[in-house]
Amino acid sequence: MAIYRFRVSFEEFDDTYRDIEIKSVQSFEHFHLAIQEAIGFDATKPASFFMSNDLWKKGQEITLVKTGENHSQEKLLMKDAILCDFIADPHQKIYYVFDAPSQWSFFIELFKILPDSAPGKKYPVCVKIHGDAPKQYVSVEIPKGAIDPEFIDEEMFQELLEEEVETDSDNIDSTGEVSTEFTEEVDEEEFDNIEETSDDEAEKE
Repeated sequence: MAIYRFRVSFEEFDDTYRDIEIKSVQSFEHFHLAIQEAIGFDATKPASFFMSNDLWKKGQEITLVKTGENHSQEKLLMKDAILCDFIADPHQKIYYVFDAPSQWSFFIELFKILPDSAPGKKYPVCVKIHGDAPKQYVSVEIPKGAIDPEFIDEEMFQELLEEEVETDSDNIDSTGEVSTEFTEEVDEEEFDNIEETSDDEAEKE
C-alpha cells in the first residue's frame, strides 16, 4: 500500500507549510481533516479540493458538502473520493480552498511516494511543520467605555436618542439657537445691594 507525502502551503504565506503523509487508499475527507488539524483551523467550514495542472488551473472539484439546489453534478464528495483514483502525476498539484468567505487557499503538491506504510504508524499524519500558521479569525477589541453594539437593541438605542434630543431642546432659546448662558437664577435683592454699593463707592471718589 503506497503512502503519499504532500506539502501543503498557504497561498499567501508560502514560507509556512505542512508535510502530510496519507495512505493512497484513504479519502479526501481524511486529507481535509489532517490539514485542518495540522494548521489548527476549524474543520467544519466549507472546503473543496481542485485537481490542478502544473499552472494550478482548477479542474475536477471534490467538495466537503454539496450546497444549493443547482449544484453541479460533476462535484464529488470528499468522503466518496479516494486519493489514488485522482493521482495522475508523481508531482500532482491540488488547489485547496477552505472557508471561502474568509478566502483561505492552499497549494498542495505531491513530492514523494513511499512504497509501504511504516508498521504501527497511524495515517494520515503530519510529519513536518514549518512556520506558524496564521490565526483563522482576527478578533477586534472594543475600546474601554464603548458600548458593544451587540448588547444594545433598537428600543434601548431609541431611548438614548430621545434623551439626547430632549437635553438639546432645553437649551434652545427663542431664536432657535442653542443657549450657552447659565440657567442659575440670580437673587434680585442681592443684585440690588451690589448695585447700590457700587454707586456709593463712585460718589466717594
